[in-house]
Amino acid sequence: MKEKKELQSTPSIWRNGRFRRMFAAHTAASFGDWFDAIAIQVLVAYRWEADPMMIALIPVVMALPGLLLGSIAGTLADRVHKARLMIVCDAAIALLTLAILAVPGPAWLLPLLGLRAAAGVFQMPSQQGLTRTVVASDDLFRATSLNGLVNQASKVAGPLLGAMTLTVLSPQACIILNALLRLCSGLLLWPLRGIGPALASADQQAVAAGQQGKAAAHTAPKADEAKMREEHVRASRFFNQWREGWAFLWRSRMLLHTLIFGLFGLIAILMIDYQFPTLLRVLAPGNESLLGWLVSAIGAGAVGCMLVLNRLNRISAGWGLGGGYVLVGGAIAALGWAQPGTGLPVLLMIGAVLGVGNGLYIITQNYILQAKTPADMVGRVFGIQSTVIGAIMVVSPLAGGVLIRIAGAGTAFVWIGMTVGILGLAGLLLQSVIWRESLADSSLTTEQNADLA
Repeated sequence: MKEKKELQSTPSIWRNGRFRRMFAAHTAASFGDWFDAIAIQVLVAYRWEADPMMIALIPVVMALPGLLLGSIAGTLADRVHKARLMIVCDAAIALLTLAILAVPGPAWLLPLLGLRAAAGVFQMPSQQGLTRTVVASDDLFRATSLNGLVNQASKVAGPLLGAMTLTVLSPQACIILNALLRLCSGLLLWPLRGIGPALASADQQAVAAGQQGKAAAHTAPKADEAKMREEHVRASRFFNQWREGWAFLWRSRMLLHTLIFGLFGLIAILMIDYQFPTLLRVLAPGNESLLGWLVSAIGAGAVGCMLVLNRLNRISAGWGLGGGYVLVGGAIAALGWAQPGTGLPVLLMIGAVLGVGNGLYIITQNYILQAKTPADMVGRVFGIQSTVIGAIMVVSPLAGGVLIRIAGAGTAFVWIGMTVGILGLAGLLLQSVIWRESLADSSLTTEQNADLA
């Protein structure tokens, strides 16, 4: 905690060497993920010609680890060396990615994707917690927006480079590139491995108290008994910290309403999130590169939005969250209304609008979750978010696959887009009720945000 108090805001966040390393590692991992995502979707949808239900199973198996391990991962991230955990996750993801090269079809692909997603579950809260540890409070919004900017920028360059690689080489080449970039991410984080966990001092105090108690009692328990007691204490503390994370979230109106609002939208969005190839096969049969172009347009819109927000350094919760969903819903419905033969410029414009809404929502939500959460609970809050999202992803993609089978891809996109848009409009109209704790007159600056505590 002492290290956190000594952090000072700098004229430029790029003077923070630790953040630069984290940013570079996050960039490598994000670009690798998009190389991989495009390759896998092309393999499944175009090369293996899987039906919508098989495609729907991919996000389901990737979501199960988040459902089962999300809260545990968040609690663990608050207790251990975050950079070390991220390095281990990068190595595991690289190995499991290379293993995908050997699978002959979707049925063999699903277990590997599930195992790889499990490693990612432990990495996300660690990254959020490490950002909160190495970045001063006054620089937190810029750090959050820059991290989000990387996620969206990778949607521009990653799919385009992936599409070019697919044209020249093969999906397997994209998968190998992802594994190499994951290894680069781990190497970049290596110098940060000594940064201690947020709860290190509390653990040390607990161990010291236990040792003093033993000395006062003048007992000499056996080594195995002492070890069992220590493990029992640690397990008890782990459970208590996990429970404290849920209790804190329940007490914080701003955090709770932000998560609930976002999750209602995700229920609808995740029904079609992995079904874009299914729709594009109808709009442009045989054009495998169209998926890369559309995803790149979505990323470009999000990047532009995040660059603007990074310069403004402010947005209201209602306009950021509600307005973001209005744009996302409208764009999804527009894609559903599109007909075969629709021009590429029109599709790219729709994708850019979807990206603007996505960037607007993501950066606002992530900032609220970080700014309204104490440093030693950031991992737990994001872990809880991963758990709930995992639960949704087990049901929503399957429901989306059934809906597309019954109504068709276009109709399903229209219905889901209208649902998300109506939810966003409700957020705009009722923002003073939903987010009663306003972000200090729409400002996301740290000084004004202090009034929220």
